[in-house]
Amino acid sequence: MSFEAWTIFALFWVVFVTTPGPNAVNCITNGMHLSFPRAMVGVLAILTQASLFLLLSALGITALIAASPTGFFVAKLVGAGFLIYLGVRGWILAKRPVIVGDRPAKSVYLHALAIATINPKSVAGYLAAFSQFVQPDVPIWSQMGVIMPTALVITAISYTGFTLLGAGLGRAALGAVFNVWVRRIMAACFVIYGVLLGTSATPGRV
Repeated sequence: MSFEAWTIFALFWVVFVTTPGPNAVNCITNGMHLSFPRAMVGVLAILTQASLFLLLSALGITALIAASPTGFFVAKLVGAGFLIYLGVRGWILAKRPVIVGDRPAKSVYLHALAIATINPKSVAGYLAAFSQFVQPDVPIWSQMGVIMPTALVITAISYTGFTLLGAGLGRAALGAVFNVWVRRIMAACFVIYGVLLGTSATPGRV
């Protein structure tokens, strides 16, 4: 991969992972509700998903998934229902006092991994990256040696930033009313993303 191609890919990935979505909302929520080290377990889960999707994309599996209307439709409905459930639950629990660091690391990890995996933005983004930036005349694994470290470092920086933002909001939310409404806004975002997911089209299709 040439330096010019790498620069274009890196800029694409910055936009891809800094555009707010379910992962960003979850990182902000974790930062608000958990101690920072515990909240960073969620970022680790996102990096796990990113590594898996990058490898699957290199093998062409995500393209096959996106090409299956039935499989994508089922996954889309499951993901939409999960996000809407998280939003409704978060809205209902918004008035309850927040207990920092009460969730075990395993729960934080699996929760974040589930959100990252069912996110349609992930499938679309990885397909876009591999259709636009991978050179077919160059061995794929030599390109992955550049693509994967670049993508994972940018992803880690972005979602660490969202987690820090959540930690800052948590410290700023000293008033009970403000805290409740911040939490409800985060909950509403999950519902909105769930609805958008449920009505989205298959990546690459009109």
